[in-house]
Amino acid sequence: MARLEAVLLVSDVAQSPRRLAQLATLADATEARTLIGRLNAAYESAAAPFRVERIAAGYRLLTLPQFAFWLGKLHSRDAELKLSDPALETLTVIAYRQPVTRADIEAIRGVQCSEMVKQLMELGLVRIGGEDDSLGRPFLYETTRRFLENFGLRDLDDLPLAHKLRRPGGAAMPPSPADGAQPGSTTEPLGKIA
Repeated sequence: MARLEAVLLVSDVAQSPRRLAQLATLADATEARTLIGRLNAAYESAAAPFRVERIAAGYRLLTLPQFAFWLGKLHSRDAELKLSDPALETLTVIAYRQPVTRADIEAIRGVQCSEMVKQLMELGLVRIGGEDDSLGRPFLYETTRRFLENFGLRDLDDLPLAHKLRRPGGAAMPPSPADGAQPGSTTEPLGKIA
């Protein structure tokens, strides 16, 4: 359990149970999940300020949200992922309506958004997920695994009011593990403290 905890402590991205088992030299992914449950029980009984959470396709050691204010004083986490209001609006449309074309985003927002989409792609939050079958074969945009990790989501169904706001037949699977990943923004990654 100590090896697993050490791996989680230094990892700056969510790790799959299989990868955790490899890194901590455990028998298999099932043992990793079992030990994660035991770690969380130990943290809870000790009233620890952190726990292991499932984020995107893996697990990550995170501090509890109620400590974000004090940890924010330690380092400027906001500088890691500072989104303007237009970028956040564009990201929201993509997250809830994906896969979505730029024209669909612009129809919802009412303004041109190519620069916002470009910025979101540079940040690794959005990617091209294919092409639409309509005239001109425009690109379809979707969120990445990094998006899930930054916002502390297991999958797209964890979005607030997802069942009401997501388009029927929209993407329900989390983005592929090949996407980049970065520390979460809804809870503070413990690895950043050390």
